[in-house]
Amino acid sequence: MTERRLPARKRDWLRLIDQLEIRPSKRRGQNFLLDPDIVQRIVKAAKVAEGDAVVEIGPGLGILSQAVLDRGANLTAIEIDAQLAEHVRRTFAGNKAFQLIEGDALAVDYGKIADGRHFKIVANLPYSVGTAIISRFLSTQQSLTQATVMVQREVGERMLARPPDMSILTVAVQVYAAGSIEFVVPPESFYPSPKVDSAVLTLTPHQTPLVSPERQNQFFALVNAGFRHKRKNIANSLALETLLAKPEIESLLRWIDIDPGRRAQTLNMDEWQALDSVWTTEPVPINP
Repeated sequence: MTERRLPARKRDWLRLIDQLEIRPSKRRGQNFLLDPDIVQRIVKAAKVAEGDAVVEIGPGLGILSQAVLDRGANLTAIEIDAQLAEHVRRTFAGNKAFQLIEGDALAVDYGKIADGRHFKIVANLPYSVGTAIISRFLSTQQSLTQATVMVQREVGERMLARPPDMSILTVAVQVYAAGSIEFVVPPESFYPSPKVDSAVLTLTPHQTPLVSPERQNQFFALVNAGFRHKRKNIANSLALETLLAKPEIESLLRWIDIDPGRRAQTLNMDEWQALDSVWTTEPVPINP
């Protein structure tokens, strides 16, 4: 079976969708990217080059897959939707650089996919599970060199926020990677058009996570406790959610030059790490 080319114009994409009788799933957050100019900007931001190992999550109709393959990369695509999986399987059947894994991106082993090689992720992520997928591949993979992904603009901005706009999501992402927003994508670039803008992010994993693996459970429990009561200051929130008394918490915070009256969203990554380090010397469990 030989490889077949995909449409070049939006109206032809819409005709193909109709022919294939594809109905985008709201449950899975499917919004198909149909703008070839945006696709080219994505592969340029990802610096996809000949011979690169690339993993694409949710290839959908294959428009981004085609652009990655056109640059000479080796592409492994992960697709959970059986109908879309069959479509991309047939589309790229004649291309030896293409491999399809039909399954859930939240369940696959990225290490086995890469087979020990360094690889990049390039993807238009489903709105419904985008953050969960990012958290999974950042926290489980040391061979990942870069991820260039599209998510809802608001979600992307939260991931890369700075004080005073930090969140649990911000901390969870920035423990593993540094990032930037490459550009914003308008709703009309998709079918069906979402009600919000999207954003393309580049995430570059740290050589080692900012928090060691053996400390991560306690660290994230501490962060969750700090953010649990957003309208309260950090000392009050931690006092409500941990087994340490408020005066002791205030003492620890002052020791590392954090005003106990500040709120969790104003703490930067260095301050969260500092708080975790003094919590290590005071091994107080987090309330269940």
